[in-house]
Amino acid sequence: MLEEWIDAVCLELGLDRDDIDRDLVLDLARDVARGVARPGAPLTAYLLGLAVGRGAPARDAAARLSEMAGGWEGERASLRSRRHEV
Repeated sequence: MLEEWIDAVCLELGLDRDDIDRDLVLDLARDVARGVARPGAPLTAYLLGLAVGRGAPARDAAARLSEMAGGWEGERASLRSRRHEV
């Protein structure tokens, strides 16, 4: 069913089905849902799509975001302390 949905969406949006890396997006969504928050998963996938549309390599961008999500608690603490220093 998922493959049929992807095919239909690609057809509707005029996208080449061969350009879609389903597993890349699903893995990123999983990482964000586990490391950040479940609602962040679809939003992050959308942001990845925007970045790719602007020329960012999908695999590189997704890898950076997955890494960020995996260490998000530590990153949040670091960002908070940097804000307080300013």
